[in-house]
Amino acid sequence: MARNPPEGTGPMHVPFGHVVANEKWRGSQLAQGMQGKIKIVFEDGLAPVDFYLSSRSCILYVTEADLVAGNGYRKRLVRVRNSSNLQGIVIVEKTQMSEQYFPAIQKFTVLDLGMVLLPVASPMEASSLITQLVQEQTKEPSKNPFLSKKRGQIPELSLLRTVQQIPGVGKVKAPLLLQKFPSIQQLSNASVRELEPVVGQAAAQHIQAFFTQPS
Repeated sequence: MARNPPEGTGPMHVPFGHVVANEKWRGSQLAQGMQGKIKIVFEDGLAPVDFYLSSRSCILYVTEADLVAGNGYRKRLVRVRNSSNLQGIVIVEKTQMSEQYFPAIQKFTVLDLGMVLLPVASPMEASSLITQLVQEQTKEPSKNPFLSKKRGQIPELSLLRTVQQIPGVGKVKAPLLLQKFPSIQQLSNASVRELEPVVGQAAAQHIQAFFTQPS
């Protein structure tokens, strides 16, 4: 059975093939979308975490309402980022209403915090994504192409999707970039000259602009 971590940011015991969810999501569309596909255990006292995928891998979910309301979500992200025990994935509802706020959270999460960010269009899309992430982690590492060799708790798929969101990159160039620069930190420190052979001059300039312009 899952155990509450101290102060909500410590390691959590997550049964194999399960997701541990914050009690506040019980009965939500997000939780309902996962039921029948993976097993959900609801726990109190998980704040600031919304879902645990494994003992050290968690999800912070930022809703459309959270984005529109302002920067209140930032404290939760920083708290998890500052925890040496956890690797966090940030899932954000990018809708017609919240789209104008998305660049700010993208830069704050990816640039300032160096965390993985995955946009979704709806809670149902988010539930499918979380289900996929849990299922990827239940595969044997040798059979799972998405698991990182160095950081197996977070599927490489998450990092790939984050890089795809950078202007000028997309689905074709993202895997090429990650072969050469396997982390957000390395990618953000790459010069245009280093990026050009991988993605071409125009995309290289887009990428450097994304990482260098102020939030």
